[in-house]
Amino acid sequence: MSVTYEVRNSVAWLTIDRPAARNSLNKAVREGLFDGVRRFNTDDDAKVLVLTGSGDKAFCAGGDLKEMAREGLTIPPVDFVPQFGRNITVDKPTIAAVNGAALAGGFLLAQTCDLCVASTTATFGITEVKVGRGSPWAVPLPLMIPRRVAMELVLTGAPLSAQRAYDIGFVNRLAAPADLVTSTQTLAEQIAANAPLSVAAGKATAVLTAELPLSEAFDRAETLWRDVYLSADAQEGMQAFQEKRTPVWKGI
Repeated sequence: MSVTYEVRNSVAWLTIDRPAARNSLNKAVREGLFDGVRRFNTDDDAKVLVLTGSGDKAFCAGGDLKEMAREGLTIPPVDFVPQFGRNITVDKPTIAAVNGAALAGGFLLAQTCDLCVASTTATFGITEVKVGRGSPWAVPLPLMIPRRVAMELVLTGAPLSAQRAYDIGFVNRLAAPADLVTSTQTLAEQIAANAPLSVAAGKATAVLTAELPLSEAFDRAETLWRDVYLSADAQEGMQAFQEKRTPVWKGI
């Protein structure tokens, strides 16, 4: 299998398993990623998705240029690679665990996740400019990092170190290569332990100002959180606090 799916303590690990090809995005990998995300969406046991690559050299080196050349690929279809919120909906939180080079489409995958944990040996690059390809998927990047840094990445194709990516806010946490899985799992379990309705509303709220004026974003947020306030879980959380016990979330 080119992509594997495994749930560990409420955390789904979706792993590109093509290390000999630097986990590049051939047809089998792309289809496996879509299938894995759809499985996660319907998996009640999985509260958080982690996307990563096998080995320690590459998270994902982007599109499989050999396959693309054989097929004479011109404009990739909108559903060429999963882009959360654009060509596939994912309401639950997602984390990229970047274990090596995240280039071109690999950068896309890291960008599309809600959070990013990176190995200290990871690198990030929008390398399409070096092979005459395009990066329309980078549209959200200036909302995530300074515009001039985004501009440099798109125009030069030069790689960004993990430390630099952390310093500018693209990466949430850095980990030694041997600690990447544990660090990511710890972060994911911290999220998974929280009230699921609150987590989903929090994720939706965090992106409102990317599309709406502030006043409209506030109004939409009030609507998003109304059902959370009225939920059984909201009462359970307060009751558990009063009784000094762990809440039992039902997602209702």
